Amino acid sequence: MDGGRVVDGAVAEPDGGRAVPAARTGRRTFLRSLAVAAVGGAVVGGAMIEDVLPGGPALRRAVGMTGPDGTVPRVAPGPVRSEQVASAARGRPVGLSVVSPPGTADPAALPVCLALHGRGGSAQGMLDLGLPQFLAAATARGVRPFHLVAVDGGEATYWHRRTPGDDPMAMLLDEVPGWLRARGLAAPSGVLGISMGGSGALQYARARSGGLAAVALLSPALFASWPDARTVDGYQDEADWRAHEPLLHLDQPLTRRLAVWCGTEDPFCPAARRLADRAAETHFPRGAHTDGFWRRVLPDATAFLGDALGRRPA
Repeated sequence: MDGGRVVDGAVAEPDGGRAVPAARTGRRTFLRSLAVAAVGGAVVGGAMIEDVLPGGPALRRAVGMTGPDGTVPRVAPGPVRSEQVASAARGRPVGLSVVSPPGTADPAALPVCLALHGRGGSAQGMLDLGLPQFLAAATARGVRPFHLVAVDGGEATYWHRRTPGDDPMAMLLDEVPGWLRARGLAAPSGVLGISMGGSGALQYARARSGGLAAVALLSPALFASWPDARTVDGYQDEADWRAHEPLLHLDQPLTRRLAVWCGTEDPFCPAARRLADRAAETHFPRGAHTDGFWRRVLPDATAFLGDALGRRPA
């Protein structure tokens, strides 16, 4: 990864973001200039960008060939209710945000979809990403309405019991349904997961024994090997990773409909492609592990969720 390491899909420099040594700076400048020159060549330009050079995805990132950034729709959002609730499973107060579509006459009648954030994120971060506006824009263009519910899952828990006394998955399974019932809402029947939240979404689906109507994954943080997984410090040890890594449990029931979006310049793309045989939809466009990519694909993800959550079980 051009001298960096993958941390939940982001490329972190080994020097922790300090000034890069001149030799590496020179190498980057050379590769960037070489790539730009290649783009201008009628014959070899495309080939060089398309992975003839080692580390093609990293090179495409360097020259900005990761697709356009999405933007938050300029629409009025529906009701958003954010509050702090006490979680016994997590041993602390957590943020809970309920995002509803505009003009909801009977909130209890609408399906509910969890929205699980990525590493270092929060329920508030999902709002900042634009979920209220994306949901409003989706229903305005005819997508079946539903609620999105975001909750704090921890810094780097990967949505499971990473440390004693803090179990985000128990919170989702045992506490969230009661919190929603107390607010006049149905239990979750779908889940949207971004990055670390993608791992959590698949773990949640497995725990629900395939009973969910829909799972939508955006750049899911999945690890095909323990050496990869240990770099993010999201698991106690290899046994903990093996117990919770979704890629190791694809033989078990997950959901009636699964959809995956992951950019080809995302370090998690090879792992995400391993879900293809289990998914109703897979999308691997140009893109990196960024808010801009997630905002670009959220219109399609909300449309998928609205359709899947509104269907009657076969």
